[in-house]
Amino acid sequence: MAGDRPAKVVSAQPDNPRMPVNTLPAATVAQMLDRFDTVIDARTPAEHALDHIPGAENWPSLDNEQRIVIGTMYKQVNAFEAKKRGAAMVFHNIASHVDRAVIDKPKGWRPLVYCWRGGNRSGALAWALGAIGFQVTLVEGGYKAWRAELVLDIARRVSPLRFKVVCGPTGCGKTRLLHALAAQGAQVLDLEALAKHRGSVLGHLPGTPQPTQKHFDTLIWSAFQRFDPARPVFVESESKKVGNLRVPEALIDAMRASPCIDLQLPDDERVALLLEDYAYLINDPAYFCERLGALTELRGKSVVAAWADQVQRGQFADVFRDLLRQHYDPGYAASIQRNFTQYGEAEAFALPDRSPASFATLATHLLGATPA
Repeated sequence: MAGDRPAKVVSAQPDNPRMPVNTLPAATVAQMLDRFDTVIDARTPAEHALDHIPGAENWPSLDNEQRIVIGTMYKQVNAFEAKKRGAAMVFHNIASHVDRAVIDKPKGWRPLVYCWRGGNRSGALAWALGAIGFQVTLVEGGYKAWRAELVLDIARRVSPLRFKVVCGPTGCGKTRLLHALAAQGAQVLDLEALAKHRGSVLGHLPGTPQPTQKHFDTLIWSAFQRFDPARPVFVESESKKVGNLRVPEALIDAMRASPCIDLQLPDDERVALLLEDYAYLINDPAYFCERLGALTELRGKSVVAAWADQVQRGQFADVFRDLLRQHYDPGYAASIQRNFTQYGEAEAFALPDRSPASFATLATHLLGATPA
């Protein structure tokens, strides 16, 4: 993140200058994350699960239930009583964290601590660690400030990157090509892997929930930290949403304005690839039919019912072939021409089959043909 404001120093105990607690703005913290030994999220486990600073450990000052209890006391009793009860809970929890995770820490251990706004919860933990003698840093404004800065920084980091967009109809192996490129050292942004979704109406992975929108953004931001702007970044031609998650606007705009690669694969190979990649649907016909139901509005009840009947009879290859011809291919052709401005100039690469060797050969060619 941009900016490098100097740290402010707040004394944990005003009469003891040997126990300082520094505060740093979120923009500066982002440039210094690797300088801290431990990043500590003092919010509840529920808040931490929604999103957190990359690599943060959760040391809740209040757990989920305790936060509800104290919040209720604030509203139904009064702030003073709530603060007393909250202080007892917070310091009991902090003592547990110290006993569990701090006893073995050396004197030079440098923790970074934050909560929602950088207030009481992180402040109490920072005070306790500072009183021990550790050099503690607080995120000024807490997670709220971090999140606001991260959203801005994603747009800033997109600008200098050079994207190469892997295009091609469903089942042509775009994700497999990304994996082959990554295996050969290319810079790859795999949005579907980050979103835990294959990007189509059938792409929901059973038993694997998608991350929250905030955490998806954080995962993208973290990926950007590893990219060298002097080298291209390969990415798949996604739509604005991957499952239920939105691709950041600056990123999707940059992708759609970037040079494209037109990947092609014979139809029989595409069907075979889908049978492999969507094996979880084949193994659960009821779930397969449930997902097909989402296409009823677009394709009509009779068409979807016919597909469901084929699924029940085990005719999976026929279903995938029909889906390609009637649903995926027409929609993709219209969308790619409309949204990716350089697709018309894309070089076509027709692979003979879906074998790993074919994708590896193409990856080698693309890296050799791409200037550093």
